[in-house]
Amino acid sequence: MATIKFGTSGWRAIISDEFTVENVKIVSQAIADYIKSKGLMDRGVVVGYDTRFMSEYFAEKAACVLAANGIIAYLSDRDSPTPAISAEILRRGAAGGINITASHNPPEYSGIKFSPAWGGPALPEETKQIEDRANELMANPEVSYMPIELAKQKGLVEEISMVKPFMADLRSRLDLTMIEAKAPRVAMDLLYGTSHGYLDDILRGMGMEVTVLHSRRDPYFGGHRPEPAEEYLEELTKVVTEGGYTIGLATDGDADRFGIVDSDGEFITPNEIIALAFDYLVRKRGFTGGVARSVATTHLIDRVAKLHGREVYETPVGFKYIGDLISQDKIVIGGEESSGLTIKGHVPEKDGILACLLVLEMVCSEGMPLRKQLDRLFEKTGKILTRRVNLTLTDELKARLKDKLAGPPPAEFAGHKVVKTVTIDGHKFILDDGSWLLMRLSGTEPVVRLYVEANSADDLMTLSKEGEKFITR
Repeated sequence: MATIKFGTSGWRAIISDEFTVENVKIVSQAIADYIKSKGLMDRGVVVGYDTRFMSEYFAEKAACVLAANGIIAYLSDRDSPTPAISAEILRRGAAGGINITASHNPPEYSGIKFSPAWGGPALPEETKQIEDRANELMANPEVSYMPIELAKQKGLVEEISMVKPFMADLRSRLDLTMIEAKAPRVAMDLLYGTSHGYLDDILRGMGMEVTVLHSRRDPYFGGHRPEPAEEYLEELTKVVTEGGYTIGLATDGDADRFGIVDSDGEFITPNEIIALAFDYLVRKRGFTGGVARSVATTHLIDRVAKLHGREVYETPVGFKYIGDLISQDKIVIGGEESSGLTIKGHVPEKDGILACLLVLEMVCSEGMPLRKQLDRLFEKTGKILTRRVNLTLTDELKARLKDKLAGPPPAEFAGHKVVKTVTIDGHKFILDDGSWLLMRLSGTEPVVRLYVEANSADDLMTLSKEGEKFITR
């Protein structure tokens, strides 16, 4: 029998294997039970979905389970970005949201993501309660269900559009007037995901020249995962360079992640974008507060924070922790190296659409490409380079590495002393020159993720080799 396990962004599984209609109903019932336990059933739940195979069908089934439990389901009338669902939860004062999405995972996956009433990704104590109840129901199914037409007749399922209110919220966070005045030429790759009709339309509405790739629905996502990583943005890069565009923008399958291509075709990493955006929001927009980054994200952010006298919050991997800080109004911006960010006053959730528009605003406001902005920042902070490697391990090597990490930390790497060890998520070894390595073992597969940061390309490669040697020897 399959078990339901919530990861950093919900429950994900392969369609028709473990991700079945019956299991979707079970997880939806567990969410309904959670909402009832909190006394929030009269506030309704927003239900959305991405562009994956049968996503709207699974969303309908989730809505029908909520309806049978006496909870109004506000069901999206089209595929919807994850940040739009978050915004709708807050706008309606809903009890939470159910999102049928597997984000940037390969096309054979789908998933359920639950967001509670505060609008961000559910925290571990919340998902644990839902997970435990779902697994009880797997053993003894007690699922309520109401046919969709009856649910609509009873007013327990209401179709809604999230486009206008979310677009209005975006406009309130950005200086679109300045972007419109600069009239940049923009190319974008929507990777067959949910940002169509959002990111493209907001720029077209300003009369700008916009070239859009992959805006139609394709549940196969062109044959690869819908992730705005450099390796999947070759076509966008070609369009930008050959067409002389100001910038290339990309979002993932559910539009909560971003990818940026500079005017010369260089992919600017999420680590670099987050640091640049933080500096811009403090320096040009006067935002107050600290900054949050996951343990795996660049310390360039820390150097920018030092420049401006701001506090740094280091969190475990998972945007829920950053979203919580946004909800408490403690930070200017929060970001993860895996292409997620949000800003003060916006939703406590990753937002790839906002990220793309904010970067466009930065380029227009500063009047220079991102690489020049980054070089200017490095003049103040010093240069930092980062790298991530995924290493597949045998069971024996994985067990050996676990034992090593559980023991005393290594004294040094590549001739540099380990001066601090951070264990909030994995094992992060900070060295005497400010460089660091982070090793995070996957809980679901025989993989360790090695993150490395150093002050030069040579040091980065040397440190990477040392890290790999430590893991595999």
